[in-house]
Amino acid sequence: MSAVKQDAAPRAIRYSKGARPHFYAESGLDHAMSMIAVLAQEFSVLRDRLDSMERVGKKHGIDFAKEIESLTYDQAALDEREAARQEFLRRLYYLATKEAQELAEADTNERLKQVVESVGKE
Repeated sequence: MSAVKQDAAPRAIRYSKGARPHFYAESGLDHAMSMIAVLAQEFSVLRDRLDSMERVGKKHGIDFAKEIESLTYDQAALDEREAARQEFLRRLYYLATKEAQELAEADTNERLKQVVESVGKE
């Protein structure tokens, strides 16, 4: 059920290069709209899966509400949930993280240029 496999190797986060289209005067609105789109996608998938589960359960006479309330999780299940949660948050905050990284890289490049220029003047 989880999109993240527990034994999957860590992967590097990659960002596309170049300018992103901006639809709103405030960049924060673009970020918010991106986050809303991710949430809407997740919600839609979740609703479809829940509907499927309820239909299968009903077909087999399973009371999912009662079963869910009494369910306990082992550490592996908790770890898998946390990995899925982290992947979801990565996608949710993708634009904000990308922009922060770009600003940090620009800052680093600008500082490097300043150091090189100051050393060259000595």
